[in-house]
Amino acid sequence: MKHQCLLFVFVFYTMISTTFAQDMSQYGALTKQAKQLYENKEYDKAGQKYSDAFVANGNKGIIGDRYMAASAWAMAGQPDSAFVNLFKIVDSGYYTDKSEVVSDSTFTPLHTDNRWDELIEKLNLAEAKLDRPLIAMLDTIFREDQLYRFQSDSIEKQYGRNSEELKAHWDMIAEKDSINLVKVKRVLDERGWLGRDVVGPQGNQTLFLVIQHADLATQQKYIPMMREAAKKGNANGAELAMLEDRVALRTGKRQIYGSQLWRDSETGEFHVMPLEDPDNVDERRSSVGLGKLADYISIWDLK
Repeated sequence: MKHQCLLFVFVFYTMISTTFAQDMSQYGALTKQAKQLYENKEYDKAGQKYSDAFVANGNKGIIGDRYMAASAWAMAGQPDSAFVNLFKIVDSGYYTDKSEVVSDSTFTPLHTDNRWDELIEKLNLAEAKLDRPLIAMLDTIFREDQLYRFQSDSIEKQYGRNSEELKAHWDMIAEKDSINLVKVKRVLDERGWLGRDVVGPQGNQTLFLVIQHADLATQQKYIPMMREAAKKGNANGAELAMLEDRVALRTGKRQIYGSQLWRDSETGEFHVMPLEDPDNVDERRSSVGLGKLADYISIWDLK
C-alpha cells in the first residue's frame, strides 16, 4: 500500500486581506512598475501605480506595498493618499512598528498634519496591548515549526525520500512539535485563543500552526475554541478552514475547502485529497478568504 502523507502549505498572511481575490500576476506586474518608479524618484507616478495595483486586486494589498505607497504619496506631496494607506496598514492589525514610521524621513512632510498625531496614537494603543514576552516565545516556536520543515526538502533531495537521514529529521521535528505543543496548550488553556492585537500576527499564526501539526485529539479539543476566535476576529478564517479540512479527513470524512494534499511516497506526485462537492469549492474557499482551488494546486503542478 502506497504511503500517503498530509501536506500543509504555509500561507503568506502579511496582507490586509487574507488572500488575493484577483489575478496575482497583474498585481505583481503593477507593483513591480511602482517600485521602479519609486527608485527613479517619480513618486507621484509610483503612488498612482500602487493605487492601480490595489484596485486591480479588489482594493487589497500587501502590507509592504501599502507602506511603500504611503511613502511615495508623502514624497509626492499628496498627504491625503499617504494617510489613506498608513491608516489601512495600522487598522489592519498586522502592523504595530511605531518606531519605523516615526523614524522614516519620507513621512516628515506629514508630521505637521493633525492626522499624524491620530496615527501615532493608534500605534501607541496597538503597542500597549501587545504581550512582548509571549510574542518572543511564540516567535521562537514559529521559527522551529517552519525552519525544520523547510529543511526537509533539501535533505530529501540529498539523501532520498526513504532515507534514514530524512526519517531522523522528521523524528526530530516530531520531538520539537511535542515540546512546542505543551507550551501552546498552556497558553490556550490559560488565556484562550489570543488575537494579533495581543500576540501580533505571527504569534497568532503560531497558535494555529502548532495545533495544525498536533494529534487528532488535540485538534478536536481546540477547534471549537478557534471557531469562536474566528467569529471575534481573533483567528484567521483561512487557517480555520485548513484545520477543519484536516480534522475532517482524519475522522474519515471529505474535506470542505480543498486545502489538504497528499504525496505518493513512491512517485513523489501530489494529489488533492477527497473533497466534498468539488463543483462549489471555490465559493466555499472565497467565504473564508482562500483563493481559487485551481490557483492553489497549480503551485504543485496539478490540474
